[in-house]
Amino acid sequence: MCYAGLVLDLCIKDASVLPPTGDTISLEHLAPRLSASPTEPYPDITPGHHIQNTGIRAANRVSMSVSECEPLLRGSDPGDSQLQHGGERDAEAITKIAGERTNRRIDIYLLPLLVLLYLFNGLDRGNIGNAQTQGFTDDIGCSPDDLNTATSLFFAFFVIFQPFSAAVGAWLGPKQWIPIIMFLWGVVTVAQTFIWGRGSLLATRMLIGLFEAGFYPTALAYLASFYRPFDLGKRIALFYGQYAIANAFSGAMAYGIFQIQHPVLKPWQLLFLTQGGLTCLLAVVAWVWLPAGPDTAWFLSEQERAWVVERVRPEKPGITVRDFVETVRDWKLWYVLVCNICASVPSTAFSVFLPLVVQGMGYTALEANLMSVPPAVCGAVGLYLFAWSSDHHRERGYHIVAALMLSLVGLVGVVAASTDQAKYVALCVFLSGSYVSAPLTAAWLSGNTAASKRGLVLGINGFGNLAGVLGSLLFRAEHAPAYRTPLCRTLGFVVAALAGYMSYRSALQAVNRHRALIRGAKSGEEIDTETRDVVRLGAPRIADRGYYGL
Repeated sequence: MCYAGLVLDLCIKDASVLPPTGDTISLEHLAPRLSASPTEPYPDITPGHHIQNTGIRAANRVSMSVSECEPLLRGSDPGDSQLQHGGERDAEAITKIAGERTNRRIDIYLLPLLVLLYLFNGLDRGNIGNAQTQGFTDDIGCSPDDLNTATSLFFAFFVIFQPFSAAVGAWLGPKQWIPIIMFLWGVVTVAQTFIWGRGSLLATRMLIGLFEAGFYPTALAYLASFYRPFDLGKRIALFYGQYAIANAFSGAMAYGIFQIQHPVLKPWQLLFLTQGGLTCLLAVVAWVWLPAGPDTAWFLSEQERAWVVERVRPEKPGITVRDFVETVRDWKLWYVLVCNICASVPSTAFSVFLPLVVQGMGYTALEANLMSVPPAVCGAVGLYLFAWSSDHHRERGYHIVAALMLSLVGLVGVVAASTDQAKYVALCVFLSGSYVSAPLTAAWLSGNTAASKRGLVLGINGFGNLAGVLGSLLFRAEHAPAYRTPLCRTLGFVVAALAGYMSYRSALQAVNRHRALIRGAKSGEEIDTETRDVVRLGAPRIADRGYYGL
């Protein structure tokens, strides 16, 4: 049992034995009052050992008193392996355990519902591709190219209205805005069941794009109000991964629904009716279930609510004129935005056209929906593995490059393979790396951006969804069933993204070397003065963030 574990045990069971903050206490004096079991004694206690009560301190400098740690840590194992050995009480380790216990409650009661909501966000976005395998455009009196136009308009409206919808979400609150827009796009999805003609097709897709636009930024801002940034990375990956899972789930659901023989409704009508109806139902559940924020989270104790509010509050500085000007003038942001658009073309295009590409590999319309599941699952698994490795190694650039190289290898296989079976395997490899760049780019930018600029930077990066407009125009019916020309053009986007991200990482390394030279010539007082200056619009401050993470 380490010393930190000893003090944690005291904190939980008898906080009264601890001295005031800053004082020390002899472990010999405390030993008789410890609650260790006979099978787990405290063998480290020897004459002369002392512990200083430094108070429990959160990683973001939010202080906690000894008495406050008891309700947060109730039930913790005093011998938790995360507590470090040492002569002093490891206050940060104790706070870390309390934070992880609180995060677990949020992970159980909040995160799964938001993940499910985003899953249906992806379902209603891409189910038009599943419907097309059942003759959707023919049945409503449209041409196959109208499907491409409708999909392009969806992404155009999605990008244009995203900042406005996110602003409404910030004003109204995620608890209200997320269920409202979800219910609205669910209603429009149901309405697609009964549309006829090109105009109604374009109108419904534009409306779905408009209503879906605010979900992702509002939900991320909502999550950020519960988690600290360094706790958020894996949750964002899990959240974004539903974009890939939606393809798999939609394919499996479509396969089941399309086998239903309805006397009146066509298979694609049943698909829209079912998925739209479930979306509306989930919106009602979200309205009831979601708390307004951490301060009203019904699944947290009073102490946990207060602690979550305090630990997140320092991450919300206001943006200044200087922050805005520096962000807009930063060429690196616009450069990586272009890279992100190129890298996102495959994932956005295949979110709609995957069943059609699979159908071109020799499968029937019904089989194509089922066989679109494994490639989509590969995409989700690839994203989770790359995201985990990226967080574990604290590195972004090489992970994005590696994912793009994997996509490149798979896509070359799809284009060059001579058999449908080989093409299908290569498609799975291709999608394994196709969903990685967007969330890791967002995490990369977030980690390299001052807190006051982070929202603006990520908002600009959100224009990466323009990739959906490009991807939608590639896979036209004239290229069916092999889609060789669209796949070759997609290959060009992947190559451009690969070269772009490699040069972007090299550029950050060069900036770091330049900063090191300049910072070495500055005194600490000069750097502090520069940091406090939020009005000057001259040369960029060297002290903003130190060095870029790679």
